[in-house]
Formats: sequence, structure tokens, C-alpha cells
Amino acid sequence: MTRTSTRPLTPARPLIAIPARFAATTSALRYAAEVNARALVEAVWRAGGEPVSVHPADPAAADVADRLARFDGVLLPGGGDLAPHRYGATDTHDSVYDVDDLQDAFDLEVARRTLDLGLPLLAICRGLQVVNVALGGSLEQDMGGADREHRHVVHPVAIRRGTLLEQATGAEKTEASCYHHQRVDRIGDGLEPTARAADGTVEGLELPGRPGWFTAVQWHPEDTADQDPAQQALFDALVHAARHRR
Repeated sequence: MTRTSTRPLTPARPLIAIPARFAATTSALRYAAEVNARALVEAVWRAGGEPVSVHPADPAAADVADRLARFDGVLLPGGGDLAPHRYGATDTHDSVYDVDDLQDAFDLEVARRTLDLGLPLLAICRGLQVVNVALGGSLEQDMGGADREHRHVVHPVAIRRGTLLEQATGAEKTEASCYHHQRVDRIGDGLEPTARAADGTVEGLELPGRPGWFTAVQWHPEDTADQDPAQQALFDALVHAARHRR
């Protein structure tokens, strides 16, 4: 006689694709690696998602839309700078760092295809800049000296009412952990600012009227998500939208 389990079935975690970042060295491996920040992965896990690192392959060799179709949501993480030629610049500021052509090509295609597919998308720091450039926007290559950079600082950000960002965080102001020396210059087609720092820096972007859940922040919510419910709520909202889409 076969015994059947009476244990309730646990719903499968929504699959959240996170494009990996290239790393020249890591402490535990003998080779260059593809990585994602542990704090970022853990924030997705706490939210109930299954974080999946995705290999940045040449978009010309593997259809990105087909690769994304199996996922329930996408998180575009932070990382190095985009190559300035990607947004029409003819020169490169001395401060631009960690440019990787394959990473740029893959991330830009991920942004476009995710939006086309209507997959839930949370874009963080470089991720926000990638979406802005993918939609025809540009970046200020360097914000200036130490008094203007948003590196290793936590500062207040004002959030626009009625936005997905406000709905997710439940706040009109939040303390944002920032690490960036670039910011949005020309805003991409259809995008609207949802948050700003005191100096006017765009700290959030959304696409009103576009199908699918999408919000982007210039700061790093994963830095403080384990302590600040408003920051963790961004990952919760992504996973909720992914679960609802599934």
C-alpha cells in the first residue's frame, strides 16, 4: 500500500534572473568569475524569490528574449560604467571604470527585451543607467569632486507620490545608500523621474503606462535591506509582481 504525503505543497519560488557581473579575481576561485553581490541575492531570497545568475552571452549568438522567457522577473544590478559611446559621447572621462563591451551589450539587450516582454523588472544603480541608455537617454560621465559624488554615502531621497516606487516603499522619503559617480543626463524615451536627491540627481525612473511592473533606483537598496523595511520592500514588490505574473 502506497502512503501519500499529507504535507501541504509549498508554492515554487518565482525565478528572478540576475545578469552576472564579470570579476577579474575572487578570493575563493582560481579563475576570473561571474558574480552577484551576496546582499542582493539574499534580499531576493528574503522576498520569496529564487535568484538565478544569468551568464552574459553575446546577444548576437543567443536570443535574449528566448532566454528570459523562462523567468518570472528580472533584476538588473549595479556594476561598472557603461561605455560612453553607448549613449553617443565621443570622449571618455578619466573617471570611467570597469567598462566591458560584452557586459554592456548583454545588459542593454536584457533591459529592452524585459520591457518588451512585460516581465517585472527592478533596476539598481548601473541597472537604472542601462535602462535609461537602452531607451535613448544619456549619462553625465562624472558628477564632480568628492563634494558632489554619491559614493559611500547615505542620503535622503524624495519619492514622487503615486509612483510604483512610492507604492513599494510606502514612503515619500527614504534614506538611500549610494555608490555612484555618474547620473542621468538626458532622460530616455517615456521614462519619468520618480525620486530625486537634494542636489537634483535623478534617483528613480519609471515608465508610466507601460505593461508590466518596472521601477529603477539609482541607489543600492540591498545595502540596508536587512535593516530597513522600505529597502527590502523593493525586492518584495518585484517578487510579488513576478508571482502574480506567473
